[in-house]
Amino acid sequence: MTTIEAAASVSADGRTVIFQLLSRGHDVECAITREALEQHFWLRRDADDARVLQTFEDGRKRITAIAERKLLARPGDKVLLTSDDFSTRR
Repeated sequence: MTTIEAAASVSADGRTVIFQLLSRGHDVECAITREALEQHFWLRRDADDARVLQTFEDGRKRITAIAERKLLARPGDKVLLTSDDFSTRR
């Protein structure tokens, strides 16, 4: 599984950042919630779209690693990452 280097984008409603993964020759649409970026990547609540995208880029490796693991565990056409995906509960 590889990450497509296409630019991520903020969704129309501003609640997610959308990005792509390439899995077994198919594009998979992925998204991470703004809430997850706020809770786990220190995004300020009042951040504009440019800051949201910069925060995503700063955490891209970790975000895509979690998305890849989630896709392997639950194959499908889309992956939505939430705060729960980044929590370290035992």
